[in-house]
This record gives sequence, C-alpha cells and structure tokens, in this order.
Amino acid sequence: MTLAVSVVMPAFNEAEILETSVVDVVEGLRAEARSFEVVVCQNGSTDATLTLAHALAEKFPEVVVESSDVADYGLALKGGLLAARGDAVVNFDVDFYDLAFLDAALARIDVGNGPAIVVGSKRVAGAHDDRAWYRKLVTATFAFLLRTLFGLRVSDTHGMKAMRRADVVPIARACRFGKDLFDTELILRAERVGLRVEEIPVTVVERRPARTSIFRRVPRTLAGLVRLRIALWRDRA
Repeated sequence: MTLAVSVVMPAFNEAEILETSVVDVVEGLRAEARSFEVVVCQNGSTDATLTLAHALAEKFPEVVVESSDVADYGLALKGGLLAARGDAVVNFDVDFYDLAFLDAALARIDVGNGPAIVVGSKRVAGAHDDRAWYRKLVTATFAFLLRTLFGLRVSDTHGMKAMRRADVVPIARACRFGKDLFDTELILRAERVGLRVEEIPVTVVERRPARTSIFRRVPRTLAGLVRLRIALWRDRA
C-alpha cells in the first residue's frame, strides 16, 4: 500500500523562498504519482508569505493554507499536524526539505511493524551537517541534555520527520509547548508511551540564514527544557 502523505511546512517570513520550495515539493511528489497534500502553516509573517501561500493554493490543488497571527514555529507545526488528512505526515521546513528522506522514511512507516516516527537526524552516523560550527555545537549540547535529563533514545528531534498520523495525533494534542520545543516534546511523549521512533541520516544544507539568532534561542530553550521536565514529571506522578 502507498501511503497518502501530508507535507506540513511551517512558514514565517519566507516570501523569498516559499514559492520555490513548495513548487519543488509539489512537482517532486507529482512525479512520484503519490496521493498528497502540502499544508503551508503561515505563522505571524510580516512580509508577503501569506499572500504567496494563497496564490500557491490557487495554482496547485494539493496546497492547503493554515494561518495564524502568532509567530510560533511549534504551534504552527502542531496545527498543521492536526489539520493534516494523510495517512502519514512529513514535516519539512521551507528552507530544509528532502524528497529522498520522505521516500526512505515512508518506506519504513509503510509496513505492519514499522516505526510510528522516523526522524531525519543531523547527528547519526552517515549524516552530513553543513551548518556553522557553533550551531552544530549547540545541537550536540541540546542532544546531550535530552539524553541525560529525559532519557531520549534518538539523537535528534528537530528538522525533518515522518509520522504515522493515527499514532501521533493523540500525542500532539497532549503537547503543551510551542516555539522550539514542540518537536522535542512530541518525540519524548511518543517514546514514553512505547511508540517506536527510528532515525536515518540526512544532509543539512541551509538555503537561507537562520530566522532567529541561536544565541537568543539558547537561554529561551534552556528555560523551556526546565518547564518541560517539570511538566513530564507531573504527568507521570
């Protein structure tokens, strides 16, 4: 069986590259003769992102637009996941997507005993990360904290993921955190209820500079990890 797939793409101030990225994904999936939709989740943009997203939806019947006035990546991703209609949901960023990953991940999910989530890892053997050294250092430190404080079994939580929607939607509804931590909370909660989470290596090549300074994100994320640790502990109590 070939899974119908929903590709969820959060978009904040992506007017420069949104059209190119969405067209790449749509045309690539059409060439594979897949049943699919692309859910563009505009969140809080102050440029022409929303206008371009609606124009793409008019041009391509497979494109669906979700919109929020709040600039929050995590909430946008959660909203797209809950709005998705496919058997599988693949999370791509507008600046980071790979149809080869989609094919490989869905091949794993589309079996009777396959994993519920496949993470595209920047850190597992075989991955190639072309980002600046300090961004790779922050990623490694974040992964160490997740493994030490939360017992995370996979090496990465951010970036591309493929998920079996029926398994993951109930967990997404229970997630309380947005911004930088929705991905992490989703995978932690999935592992804790016994869902299989696997990872495959990916190549990271940035198509544009990061939208927010990593040095501003670090303290925000660390504070968020403390709150997440408390929330998960209370859920277990």
